[in-house]
Amino acid sequence: MLNNSPALIPLLLLSTAISIPVLAIKKTRLAYPIALAASLSAVLLSFYNISRVWSDGAIPYHFGGWLPPIGIQYLLDPLSAFVTLALNVVAFVVLCHAGAVVDRELPGREVPYYALALLLLCGANGMILTGDVFNLYVFLEIFSLAGYGLIGIGEKQASVASFRYLIMGTVGASFYLLGVGFIYMVTGSLNMADLRNILPLVAGNPAVIVGLALIVIGLGIKMALFPLHGWLPDSYTYAASTSSALIAPLGTKVAAYVMIRILFFVFDAQYVSRTLPITDLIAWLAAIGIIYGSVMAIAQKEMKRMLAYSSVAQISYIGLGIGLANPLGFIGAVLHIMNHAFMKGALFLVAANLRNNSGHSDIARLDASFRKKLPWSMAAFTLAALSMIGLPPTAGFFSKWYLALAAIDKGKWLFLAVILVSSLLNAVYFFRILEKVYLIPAAGQGDGKDLQSQAKGSLLGEEKWSLMVPALVLSFSLLLLGLGNATLVKNVIQRIIPLGM
Repeated sequence: MLNNSPALIPLLLLSTAISIPVLAIKKTRLAYPIALAASLSAVLLSFYNISRVWSDGAIPYHFGGWLPPIGIQYLLDPLSAFVTLALNVVAFVVLCHAGAVVDRELPGREVPYYALALLLLCGANGMILTGDVFNLYVFLEIFSLAGYGLIGIGEKQASVASFRYLIMGTVGASFYLLGVGFIYMVTGSLNMADLRNILPLVAGNPAVIVGLALIVIGLGIKMALFPLHGWLPDSYTYAASTSSALIAPLGTKVAAYVMIRILFFVFDAQYVSRTLPITDLIAWLAAIGIIYGSVMAIAQKEMKRMLAYSSVAQISYIGLGIGLANPLGFIGAVLHIMNHAFMKGALFLVAANLRNNSGHSDIARLDASFRKKLPWSMAAFTLAALSMIGLPPTAGFFSKWYLALAAIDKGKWLFLAVILVSSLLNAVYFFRILEKVYLIPAAGQGDGKDLQSQAKGSLLGEEKWSLMVPALVLSFSLLLLGLGNATLVKNVIQRIIPLGM
């Protein structure tokens, strides 16, 4: 059965998502342990998969025994194994946290939440593992539909945000499908490896050029690449906190992975950067998005909305690495897919803890009382914020470092300036929160009720360890990832760099 491991993760998650409404129809409390067990199984299988790839090389799996290009192929290679492991670990930690807040945030909707969460993970893993461009579209729709549902069951404004995401997401998926259709019309194949061999022979065909342009636009919408990011701020802000913490680390990162896979492993790096310099356009849009997202984050008064605009800037770092289209840029982009998943997961979990403790995540209402009530959550926020800014030795520093080296290598000094300026802007919007929590005294300290509220926590812990520990795990992982950066790049990511780059 382990020979089928490339297909096991999506099948496991899909079957469990379908089973949850049946198994938990009478006992809703069963939904959480079932979902958690499925997510943990996905993590364990991801570890097994990456160990197999490292020992045996790329492992293809053919559904029904049909060989490509006729049949559907899953491909477990170093890139797909690495990304599935990173995202499944983050998703598991977020679901551990969800058990303590879903009952309060989504009363009576626990079963659909966990079913949709596993469908989201199924779609994400399927998009990463598939070696077929049309099968990728199928998983893209599964992922998107689950995302619409997770966002829609949030606050009152969430239904509007979800509908907007649905409209833009449908446009993006339609663009992608049209692009695949154009390419299939010329090549007669949907298998990625087969397309890699055929496309150089028809690279100048107008249908191939139009197809690639449509695919990039469609993925740009899903990736929230500036200026196609309009669906993201409201979606992340108004979704339930536990939904935001799940979608933010996964959603745009999976789309970025697909962009990398299509541009550099289906098409050729030289083709998309020189013959048809589409990567130059991506790099310039990403540079604008980095500054735009950072400036808009500064202007926000609500933490989740600030983190949403921060995501626009952070996904643009990945876009910049893709756009630079050189080995250093590729390393920076892949590193930032992993780093940002951990960083943004930790930050949204802390926002959920704030809302669970005080009923809000309004930046203006933060003060030193939160340092006393939620000492470890705020420590987790601080570490994740430092990583977002890019201070060593946190993980965020190293992905930005490789992006800066890539810009220097290409002679793109303006892009280097954008990276440096954006780090200063990141410091502005994160340090204003740290200032309020660690430096500004709580209002009305003489009030007995307020003092009692401040005394709920202690320096040794918080009221709910089930909320505190997941945020700490993700944030302190950023130190481990930063300290182990050289080993990670040398032994993992350098093996992933595509040929011809």
